[in-house]
Amino acid sequence: MKIHYHLTEEDFVNFNLYHSRHSKAATRPLMMQRIVSPILFIAVAFLFSRIGEIPLPISLSTFGVLSVLWILFYPKYFYHLIKRNAKKMIREGKNDGLLGDHTMSLSEEGLSDSTSNGETKLSWSGIKEFKEDAHYFYLYNSAVSAYILPKRELEDPEGAKSYLRSRIGL
Repeated sequence: MKIHYHLTEEDFVNFNLYHSRHSKAATRPLMMQRIVSPILFIAVAFLFSRIGEIPLPISLSTFGVLSVLWILFYPKYFYHLIKRNAKKMIREGKNDGLLGDHTMSLSEEGLSDSTSNGETKLSWSGIKEFKEDAHYFYLYNSAVSAYILPKRELEDPEGAKSYLRSRIGL
């Protein structure tokens, strides 16, 4: 089976967002920052009321509002940073092998991905995880990298999914 597809900067950014939302290494710091910072805000409110001339209810209400805003809006900011950093990485140098036209050949032995820069081959046992979202299939070959298959480029996404799952054995 051969799949011809084109990867864009948006595809790469979407992979990074997907990975950060589903990786324990990314979600754990997000949750810690989301919880610890408001606790620190409340501690600062107590500190201001003790040291300064600010009454505790005023200090608590001010920092309480700040804490609620932090809890509500910090995840959006966190994912905005991931998106921005992914775009920066793409724009830093030549990424011809990552973005652009790809031809993925699937066989009994594994897959090969051909681009304008060359070809990579991987046996099915080299695929560590198979993940998907509404728009992509992700064939993880390590904890942090994956072959990105846009579903928009596939004639039969469900057929491709069944084929890949049968070969990977996950």
